[in-house]
Amino acid sequence: MDRHPSGTDRRSARRRRASRRAAGHLALNLLTLLVTAVMLFPVAWMVLASLQTNQGLLTGDVDLAHPRWQNYLEMWRNIQLALFFRNSLLVCGATTLLATLLATTAGYALARFRFPGADLFGMTVIATQLIPGIMFLIPLYLLFLWMRDRLGIPLLNTFPGMILVYTAFFTPASIWIMRGFFARLPRELEEAALLDGCTRWQAFWRVILPLSAPGLVATAVYIFLAAWDELLFAWVLAGKPEVQTLPVGIRLYVGQFQNRYDLLMAAGTAVSLPVLLAFLASQRYLIKGLTAGAIKG
Repeated sequence: MDRHPSGTDRRSARRRRASRRAAGHLALNLLTLLVTAVMLFPVAWMVLASLQTNQGLLTGDVDLAHPRWQNYLEMWRNIQLALFFRNSLLVCGATTLLATLLATTAGYALARFRFPGADLFGMTVIATQLIPGIMFLIPLYLLFLWMRDRLGIPLLNTFPGMILVYTAFFTPASIWIMRGFFARLPRELEEAALLDGCTRWQAFWRVILPLSAPGLVATAVYIFLAAWDELLFAWVLAGKPEVQTLPVGIRLYVGQFQNRYDLLMAAGTAVSLPVLLAFLASQRYLIKGLTAGAIKG
């Protein structure tokens, strides 16, 4: 009896394996499409609802044939959305600059230098992310009140107070993003720069910092997006319209005196465009920077 498979049997086995791989790939692609559709459905509904009348949204009478583009003009007139937009740009922009600077210097120190307490500092930084942010809300509010009444430092209902809080919240995770990126860069580059006569600071500024541009972009985009969407602390710590940000302003479309869900959806669509464009423009750097720490920590 011949125990060796014939050429026809081997070809049949290869065809069966190829068919199983093709079926597996097809199932994976269908699952990916399903998950993508589920994730995009809220966004698609927000855009669709922004083109409907408020009465139609309340009664479920959605008219796809006659989109109501006037919602996008009325949303600017109904509340001071331009003021909230300016406030968000100011707070988020300053937070991004300050937190990125702190994360860059701290991440470089953790990646390159061994100093007493370095491991404890790194673990403490990442451990702060395990605590829910809402736990800090009341203590921060009471601290700001105490600093205003006892020390005369105005942080409540001010831009510096919001920038300080956002910087404190988003810097720890950013430190670890930058630490992972700096750890990927070869030390030989700095050693070569030092041999050529550069100081430690010049080696960092002229050699390491340009090479870490994808990490800087990823960190800055992460901070900006996180600050742009934050609502709870902006709602409590910034009670005056002069310093309130976009999430607080959009919330005003649904309140005690009005329930304009059509304008709420239009405003949500409009304010999502800047962050969407920022994400698309920096997508390549963002993915590369965020995954750097997973390759080498």
